[in-house]
Amino acid sequence: MSSFPSRRRVLATGAGAAIGIGALGAHSAQAAPASRTTGSEEARTLDELYRAALAEGGKLVLYAGGDTPTQQDFTKAAFLKRFPDIDLTLVVDYSKYHDVRVDNQLATDTLVPDVVQLQTLQDFTRWKEQGRLLRYKPAGFSKVYDKFKDPHGAWVAIGAIGFSFMYDTAAAGSGAPRTPLDLVDPKWKGRIASSYPHDDDAVLYLYSLYVQKYGWEWVARLAAQDVRFARGSNSPGDAVRAGTHAIGIGGSGAPLASGPVKWVVPTGAPFMAWGQRAAILKQAANPTAAKLYLNWQLSLATQQGSFNGWSVRTDVTPPAGLKPVWEYPDAHLDGFPRFMADRAAIERWKQTFALYFGEVKGDPTPGWLGLHPGA
Repeated sequence: MSSFPSRRRVLATGAGAAIGIGALGAHSAQAAPASRTTGSEEARTLDELYRAALAEGGKLVLYAGGDTPTQQDFTKAAFLKRFPDIDLTLVVDYSKYHDVRVDNQLATDTLVPDVVQLQTLQDFTRWKEQGRLLRYKPAGFSKVYDKFKDPHGAWVAIGAIGFSFMYDTAAAGSGAPRTPLDLVDPKWKGRIASSYPHDDDAVLYLYSLYVQKYGWEWVARLAAQDVRFARGSNSPGDAVRAGTHAIGIGGSGAPLASGPVKWVVPTGAPFMAWGQRAAILKQAANPTAAKLYLNWQLSLATQQGSFNGWSVRTDVTPPAGLKPVWEYPDAHLDGFPRFMADRAAIERWKQTFALYFGEVKGDPTPGWLGLHPGA
């Protein structure tokens, strides 16, 4: 569910439907003992961790949630620009496939990744309870918004992502939709693209919020809109940018983007956001390189360059016109983790949406990666 371009790039072009985490950042070298700590947080600098990671072997394997094989290319390029001698393997797949892939690898003693960075929030709670995660607090951990981290350091959110609807400013004109209720106006029939809500749990949660606000009648009216459904949360934004559809539902974006695609944070209506969690597996082959990655992701330089202007850190001020993501009650930050934990309810939601919209069709957009990608 997708590499984040830099804030500057997004604000200039309006791009940003992908969900990946990462940005360029500089960090000056400082001399300090590798064993130095500050409380329970990491006290080594990025440069010290870099040297230690190289001494460890210089390899890092990351499994990241996303929609296409290239969605994390920006993250990879930014990380390697800062740490060019790290041999980084970054594998993108739907989070719902990465999590069971990791489970199977653990069961067969064939673990591949060092770090998992996924949308399936419930897995991090489960893996912590199973003792699968390394308890570790990167530098800046104390500055991370409380609900975006495990208090024991088993996992931490490294980026804030939002899902909503978007539209082509030229195609929509003065009658652009302002709330989800506007999407069922008959004038948009045949002009809407959406990711399947019953294929992606974040999109599913977004649609469930629409149902709670507007009722199943809204879903029936949307089903009559001749919506083009496709796999991958990148698909609605891609359709709008390509000019084939005026509106996209169920993808990410940047609220302040000035490009031709407007991603909507509605007033008085729901959207959804969450902290994309990352963790180091306790059996990781390259734990120091994994620590380097988490420290880089949480560094001020990286967080200040987030693609959508939102940071997981409380000491990073958003750009003018934007509030910290936890200050938007309509983002339902607290609701998404609860939603993800109730797998029986999720199955009921999925099957009900299938009755309205039909079964999910098409191959997964990252491709079929098998049991041990990145090995």
